[in-house]
Amino acid sequence: MLSSLAATNSRRAEIVEIVFRNGWGYMKNLLTGGKTGEPDIPTPAVLRNILVDLGPVYVKLGQLLSTRPDLLPADYIDTLSSLQSNVPPSPWSEIEFLIRQQLPKPLEEIFSDINTNCVAAGSIAQTYKATLKDGTEVALKVQRPGIDRTVDKDIGLLKNLAELVSFTDFGKDYDIVSLAEEFGVALRAELDFTKEAGYTEELRGNLSTSKWFDPEKIMLPKVYWELTTAKVLVLEWLNGQPILSAKVKGIKYKGDINAEKQALSTLLCRAFFQQFYINGFFHADPHPGNIFYLQDGRVALLDCGMVGRLDPRSQQNLTELLLAIVDLDAQRCTQLTLQMAEAAKPPNLARVENEYSKMLRKYYNLSLAEINFSEVFYEILQLCRNNKIKLPSNLGLYSKTLANLEGVARSFYPQLNLLDEIRPLMTDLFRRQLLGDDPVQTLLRTAIDVKSLSLQSPRQLDLLLDRLTSETLKWNLTLQDIEPLRRSVDKSANRLSFSIVVGSLIIGAAIVTSGAQGSQLSVLSEALFATASFLGLWLIISILRSGRWRE
Repeated sequence: MLSSLAATNSRRAEIVEIVFRNGWGYMKNLLTGGKTGEPDIPTPAVLRNILVDLGPVYVKLGQLLSTRPDLLPADYIDTLSSLQSNVPPSPWSEIEFLIRQQLPKPLEEIFSDINTNCVAAGSIAQTYKATLKDGTEVALKVQRPGIDRTVDKDIGLLKNLAELVSFTDFGKDYDIVSLAEEFGVALRAELDFTKEAGYTEELRGNLSTSKWFDPEKIMLPKVYWELTTAKVLVLEWLNGQPILSAKVKGIKYKGDINAEKQALSTLLCRAFFQQFYINGFFHADPHPGNIFYLQDGRVALLDCGMVGRLDPRSQQNLTELLLAIVDLDAQRCTQLTLQMAEAAKPPNLARVENEYSKMLRKYYNLSLAEINFSEVFYEILQLCRNNKIKLPSNLGLYSKTLANLEGVARSFYPQLNLLDEIRPLMTDLFRRQLLGDDPVQTLLRTAIDVKSLSLQSPRQLDLLLDRLTSETLKWNLTLQDIEPLRRSVDKSANRLSFSIVVGSLIIGAAIVTSGAQGSQLSVLSEALFATASFLGLWLIISILRSGRWRE
């Protein structure tokens, strides 16, 4: 069955050839029906080369994988984060044909000018600079012709490969089939530009008001909805440069470039902290190319195709986890991690807390400015993988976004201390988590809960007292890992009883031998000795085979 994978069509044959060429032995054996042995994940460099050779769709898959530090170690995340599609742009004639199909009017009636040389070419789309009839400059993002069919075909192949890998222990541990389906949904979502337009508008609205920073200093491009379709996205053109290569002018601080950089870093951090902990909806790809420093001194966030969401419970747990890390509190870190975990087999709590203690011990003698919080979160995700604690995918995306944010901010302003940026916001965060956005509504909801409790409590207390006095109260207790302990105690008791029987036989044989005067008693004593010797030998062998005689 496996060997037929390469023969079904040319694309599968191409995948097999690329895997062979890059030397991933495990997948090579899997595809050819050979003995696979233990699952062997390719090294980060080999995985990156395979994805690049497979083409734009798999490059995009690698970029999506780089957002999942809950699945992959940090070295894989770093390598896949650098993936870029070196794809030549599609000819303008094909792009123009697609645009004319998508827009309601002829191009000549909408645009006064379109620069046919694209300013950016990715695996999914190409971007052009254009001018509307009223003179407004816009960015014209157009989907690559035929990319939807390529994505559908490659997603189908990805699911087939996932089904094969799912029969291995590796595939079962990581639920490879579900992951393939999840990535398929994410890839198809990127093909609908109306979703990206909606995300852009939502983020733009969220950041238009704030108590933590000046909303006038940060912006997202305006969406031209009347010109936006599933395959064409028209956005406001922003004049600026990627933040790490831009020349900061010191506009706010009258030429003091260092103070300007510090202010911009604070602005950027607080804008993302608001997205994380207040809005629960965040831009999930803040790499340097998506953060622009504009000519007027403002900061702009671009490319909102990848976003993440955090529910209120996750927001609260992450806030407390940040404080627990600062306090080096391993027990609290363990509790919060398990609260965030998806339902699964309970881990060994003592082991998890001990690993947290070892991890946090490295930071005992460091100042807060020296702690890289994104690395700490990556270590937490590694700890969860080691203990098979499954966290929701949005927490992996949060960790990757935090890592990107901290990396960009530290590169822009090396003296950045992430904790100093969030500490002034903590009081407001806890107040909000305690009282909500509307304290009156929270108070009324609490009053209703208290009233319900006051009405139910007397009845429940009466029932409890009645059961206590009538001796009908029963307790249902479930103790984790008690069954292995019971079996171990049973074995120990059986061996002890067996040893007593053997000892009794030996003593009995000795008594009979000492008083034996006839041949019959002599035979009986020898039989008792032989039986005791046989049973004793069997007991010794069973103890040795158990491997526990040294314990």
